[in-house]
Amino acid sequence: MKESTYVMLKPDGVRKKIFEQVVARFEKAELKVSNIKIMHLFPEIVKEHYIHLIDKPFYPILEEYLLSGPVIAMIVEGDDAIKRVRDLIGATNSKDALPGTIRGDYGDKTNCTYNVIHGSDSAESAANEIARFYPELMDMSKDSDGTQKKLFLKPGCIKHNN
Repeated sequence: MKESTYVMLKPDGVRKKIFEQVVARFEKAELKVSNIKIMHLFPEIVKEHYIHLIDKPFYPILEEYLLSGPVIAMIVEGDDAIKRVRDLIGATNSKDALPGTIRGDYGDKTNCTYNVIHGSDSAESAANEIARFYPELMDMSKDSDGTQKKLFLKPGCIKHNN
């Protein structure tokens, strides 16, 4: 099944200049990078993105890390893209990531915070993260009473080549 997923090359990945190698791995796996942008994150978007970690003692270090430089935001598409991207990325903790995965090859083995890349872990996360980091691709559908109905990608913004 064709899927879209969100991928973010984190500040250490940008500093290590591994963007081309990462995209080449996706393309070799017959995944398509359909949208790419460089951005600087703000504390509000980091908090929203990592709300499930905000109460953890390491959250301030994570936030500082994500604000330390630009990130490269990507939408990656293809058959079973979410699982396949996660497999290419490797385990969250780089020291546990297998060689040949992005984190296994480029992540910091001594500090699990510096794991170079993020990939959505589910279809729900992918939809939320694409909406969060690519709001310009989203339309808001409203019910007749003006309440938000659902988010969806604007037609024509992301195309699948069959």
